Amino acid sequence: MKFLLARKGCMTQVFEEDGRVNAGTVLTVGANVITQVKTIATDGYNAVQVGADTQKVERMNKAQAGQAFKVVKEFRVENPADFTVGSTIAADTFEAGETIQVAGTSRGKGFQGVVKRHGFHGGRRSHGQKHSEREAGSIGGGPGRAGGRVTLGMKMAGRMGSDRVTVTNLKVLRVDAANNQIIVSGAVPGAPGSVVEIVAK
Repeated sequence: MKFLLARKGCMTQVFEEDGRVNAGTVLTVGANVITQVKTIATDGYNAVQVGADTQKVERMNKAQAGQAFKVVKEFRVENPADFTVGSTIAADTFEAGETIQVAGTSRGKGFQGVVKRHGFHGGRRSHGQKHSEREAGSIGGGPGRAGGRVTLGMKMAGRMGSDRVTVTNLKVLRVDAANNQIIVSGAVPGAPGSVVEIVAK
C-alpha cells in the first residue's frame, strides 16, 4: 500500500505527447517520516502513523518521533512488518499513471443561507415580495407533518464548508522527485497550503 502526506499547491496544465492537455494540481511532499507502527497484537489493528512538516528529521530519534511534527496522520495497512519507525517516504513512491484518491478538508465558507448552501431558488420576484427573494420560506408544518414542529434534517441556513472530502479515481500525471512534487489530475479539496492525504487505489 502506498500513501503520502502533501500540501496542496497551485493548479497547472500538463501536455501529453499526442497534444492533449490535462488540468492538474501540484502537491508538494515534505518530509514524511514513519513515527509509529501499530499491530493487531499491540493495538488491535494494523496501521502506520506518519508525521510530516518537520525540519529536524536527521536529528530525530525514535523516542522523539511524533513530537517534532506539525501534522500526524494514520493509514491502515495489511503488513505492518514492511514499515520501520524512522524511515522516510518520498514523492517517488508513486509513479506516473497510477490511480489514487486524495482526501482533504474543503474550504470553509462560514455561515451561509439556504440559496448558497443548498441551492434553493428563493422566492418569486413578483408583486408582493419584499426583501424575501433569498429566504428559506416556511419551515413548520401542519398536523400531518411532525405535528407542526420543524422536521429533523430540514435544510436550513448554517455553517458551510470545512468538511472532509475524498476525491477518488485521480491519476498521477507527473512525479518530480528532485523537487518532491506530484502533479495529480483534476482538482483536489482544500485551500492552497492545506494538508492532503494521498493513497494508492
